[in-house]
Amino acid sequence: MQQTTNTILMIRPVNFRMNEQTAVNNYYQEAITGVLPETINTKATKEFDAYVEKLRAIGVHVIVVNDNLENDTPDSIFPNNWVSFHQNGDIGLYPMFAVNRRLERREDILEKLEDEGFVINNIVDYTSAEEEHVFLEGTGSIILDRVNRKAYCALSPRADEDLFIEFCEDFEFSPVVFTAYQNVKGQRKPIYHTNVMMCIGETFAVICLSSIDDKKERKQVVKHLKEDGKTIIDISEKQVSQFAGNMLQVKAANNEPYLIMSQSAYKSLSKAQMQKLEEHTKILSSSLETIETCGGGSARCMMAEVFLPRH
Repeated sequence: MQQTTNTILMIRPVNFRMNEQTAVNNYYQEAITGVLPETINTKATKEFDAYVEKLRAIGVHVIVVNDNLENDTPDSIFPNNWVSFHQNGDIGLYPMFAVNRRLERREDILEKLEDEGFVINNIVDYTSAEEEHVFLEGTGSIILDRVNRKAYCALSPRADEDLFIEFCEDFEFSPVVFTAYQNVKGQRKPIYHTNVMMCIGETFAVICLSSIDDKKERKQVVKHLKEDGKTIIDISEKQVSQFAGNMLQVKAANNEPYLIMSQSAYKSLSKAQMQKLEEHTKILSSSLETIETCGGGSARCMMAEVFLPRH
């Protein structure tokens, strides 16, 4: 089993904007006022293209699929929420909270991967849970420690505990369940996606421990990470709002590990945190300002990792 991959699927936006359907519980989204939607999409596309270029420059294999105008899919730039790809050739398809995000699931994207020589053996489809208003948004909701077969999930309106347990049974992971919170107008509200406050690399974990209000749950998470030999790099809630939890480690050329993050995440890290990270991995950052502001997601959300076997 491997924790990181060299192959990433990314969706190039055609109609990116703030998605009013997700803003109800993604408190990181902000409307950019007085700017035309076309301008916002143009800016987001520029950020996307520059990001892809940086990934390819270090030797990451990026498969880019264009979104289409047929469906109104403002969040299609975040494919990791509707699909996950696994080393045994299995694929997970996930139930999405926002109705317009369900249109992001496209069969032709899976066909493109097969055309690229990847093998899909089996599709595990959880999408019928949408009829029951039950959601689990892929590797947004689930952080996988693929080597130690553990799955971490912060419960929220977009991450249902029973469905998460079912996922763990189907894909053979041990579940680690908790709730992570953020301050919203003086109240503690669940963070919408686990991958905003947590990232697991090969030998380290970046996590905002202070967002796990329940001390017992926090202790449990720390215990699991420590027993699997992960160096814990703790980030603050303020850093979470700069998307410092939304990172992903990938394999670059010659299998060199790189931790990918946005510029705002990079700038928010302290010298000590940076030093700790650099003991484990190289770092690459890219400016994603428009995407972060309107989309409420960042570098990690934009990458769907492809672990599928090849022909």
